Amino acid sequence: MDVDWKLAARIARSTAGQAPASVAPAILQERADAARDQVVAATGLVPAGALPTVEWVDRGAWIDANLRTMRSTLGPVLDRAPSTGGPAALQAAVSAVVAAEVGGMVGMFARRVLGQYELDLLDASVAPRLMLVGPNLDRAATELKADRDELVTWVTLHEVTHAVQFGSVPWLRERLGGTLRELLSALDVRPDPRALLRLGVDDLKAWAGSVREGGLLGAVMGSERRLLLDRVQGTMGLVEGHAEWTMDHAGAGVLDDVEGLRAAMDRRREDRPPLLRILDRLLGIDLKMRQYAEGRVFCDAVVEARGTDGLRDAWAAPELAPSKAELAAPAEWLRRTAPAA
Repeated sequence: MDVDWKLAARIARSTAGQAPASVAPAILQERADAARDQVVAATGLVPAGALPTVEWVDRGAWIDANLRTMRSTLGPVLDRAPSTGGPAALQAAVSAVVAAEVGGMVGMFARRVLGQYELDLLDASVAPRLMLVGPNLDRAATELKADRDELVTWVTLHEVTHAVQFGSVPWLRERLGGTLRELLSALDVRPDPRALLRLGVDDLKAWAGSVREGGLLGAVMGSERRLLLDRVQGTMGLVEGHAEWTMDHAGAGVLDDVEGLRAAMDRRREDRPPLLRILDRLLGIDLKMRQYAEGRVFCDAVVEARGTDGLRDAWAAPELAPSKAELAAPAEWLRRTAPAA
């Protein structure tokens, strides 16, 4: 199935809408460098190399970056989908509906996202990016009644935390990327045959609704999928929970109102990045905000029991990362990883 990615980009930009031009704060890179030092001091994780240069981007640049990663990740899966076998007009309609769904989703996210550590898990040759979406940060500061500089510092700390995690833990990118590659390779991608018989505008709209409910793509895998999903959910819960823990500890010394900023940001966090949302549908991953909260509780429990060094041990090797079950029950992880007497 050929997806019209140019159409997806046009729809994404149209959905995102125009936003006033935004001027980057002074000494933005210096702030990012300081955030790196603060995260390293709080976590003990030290990146092996330089972090990406921080970029102050508009919505269009964020859309381009995310569609590029989505095309790299999902393109090979969609290419395996069989042709509809119908007339060219039908095939073009199918391609357009998929492009509209992807573009609409990315465009909606582009209106809200504040920052992103953009990483192509499947292609290590693609350099990661550290992006702050200027117009959205400007608007969020107004809506949240937050100091703009404080908000920028907070978001920078969060994205730099992810950059430090992936830059410091050699196995992390390969584990997540390898698991994702294995899951995607097992996908059986098939258009809904009932939807493909419809060519009317109303029917295409209804079919697009079925796409939103997972009607376009289906995952057919053996029981081994549960082990893979458990692995990726546990690791992602650690990544996000550790970021939450780090934000509070690294931000305490540089932000005036960490609790206020966290409360304000939590009210905006019902959305997830568009690629992760699509992967949720494709792979049946149930990685909700509850699991991110569990990751934070896990980190608190490990630090209380073993200190910051003990938390750093969770990153020491892939086999030491918590499973999904251990993320929800830190005592189980502490028991499994207890030093030999």
